[in-house]
Amino acid sequence: MNISGLKREIDQIAKDKGITKSVIIKALEDAMIQAARRKYGQEKEIEARFNEELGEIELFEFRTVVETLTDPENQITLERGRELDPEAEEGDQIGVKLDTSDFGRILAQAAKQVIIQRVRDAERDNVYEEYKDRKGEVVNGIVRRFEKGALIVDLGRAEAILPAKEQVPRESYRPGDRIRAYVLDINKATKGPQIVLSRACTQMLTKLFEQEVPEIYESIVSIVSVAREPGGRSKIAVASRDSDVDPVGACVGMKGSRVQAVVQELRGERIDIVPWSPDPARYVCSALSPAQVSRVIIDEGSKSMDVIVPDDQLSLAIGRKGQNVRLAVQLTGWRIDIKSESKMREMARWIAEAVSVVDGCGEPEAELLLQRGITSLEDLADSDADFLASLPGIDAAGAQAIKTRAAELAREKTEQEARETAERLAEEARLAAEAAAVAAAPAAESGAPGKNEVSG
Repeated sequence: MNISGLKREIDQIAKDKGITKSVIIKALEDAMIQAARRKYGQEKEIEARFNEELGEIELFEFRTVVETLTDPENQITLERGRELDPEAEEGDQIGVKLDTSDFGRILAQAAKQVIIQRVRDAERDNVYEEYKDRKGEVVNGIVRRFEKGALIVDLGRAEAILPAKEQVPRESYRPGDRIRAYVLDINKATKGPQIVLSRACTQMLTKLFEQEVPEIYESIVSIVSVAREPGGRSKIAVASRDSDVDPVGACVGMKGSRVQAVVQELRGERIDIVPWSPDPARYVCSALSPAQVSRVIIDEGSKSMDVIVPDDQLSLAIGRKGQNVRLAVQLTGWRIDIKSESKMREMARWIAEAVSVVDGCGEPEAELLLQRGITSLEDLADSDADFLASLPGIDAAGAQAIKTRAAELAREKTEQEARETAERLAEEARLAAEAAAVAAAPAAESGAPGKNEVSG
């Protein structure tokens, strides 16, 4: 490694890597100190300085000025010291310039490795400083390569990583593809890519709406909550600070232009935009859209709701594989139990039968219990006796009788459902067996000899 004429090389590295010259010079000085200590000994007190006029790294070994020389390796005579520094006194430390012309190839190589490492560290620090304030932004990049399922993305001045867990299912990329992603984190103390990207996080969705909807950027409309299953479906709840601005309409845009721009960027992900409301019942009903809700039974204590929907809306409210109700739960923070109107009518009949053990009680009391959150026989059997006794026409003895009857009916209902399930499975098995027999019959007939045929 040539250690003279470095000025031009330092300028070139600083320009190519975007690193200040002082960082490169410090790396060179440290590298030469390490190389010198390998040659002269680790205990030596050596200092390196870059001489800009000469364009070389100068090495100085510090020795103690003494009257009588006893340790030539670490001492220098007063006479010799004053030749180097006229003001030198006994006990001073004098820097003696070392000859670097005979540094071997191995020492030079070691110095080179130190320089390379320092330059990499400086580059990493530069990347961190440039991107530390960009956390939370959506950036554009180009896919360069794949590493263990992760995508390495070129952002121009730096490389970023899109881990497998932050990728959207069913999205695929090839090297050279353009990609937009959310800057999830900036890690300074790591080797390799420091910038962690995400396309699967909810923040990616909110940032895209912020870019497409001026009202959100200007804080007139706010995104209150987000629920997302990346690549499938998302729900966002929006509110407006201005009564004249419709938050849902602002996010949808003229003829759906704004929401379609977000959908296109997310490669077809379905997005439901619903109005936020301080009224939990209204909010949950909106969150379950496009399904229509008949009524809601709220249990504030457990923060849960029984949502009753028309029979023809049940599958829509639940969604494919439960996706719609699952996203509504994430969006609102309420536990939601979807029930059809026919199911609730049936449950009302069971509860009416349970309370009918008390003279004069029946359907009106059953309806009142349903409104107060008793939506199953098990709930009624486990309910507080004092709560039941507080209802009109029911005393303590009647409350206990209702609880006992509800427990009996719950067992009967469970047994009835078990029998019906067994009968249904048996019928399905019988039909499957008949279908298999019918399917096998033509094959058997084609393989067997006919009545008028003579088998050999």
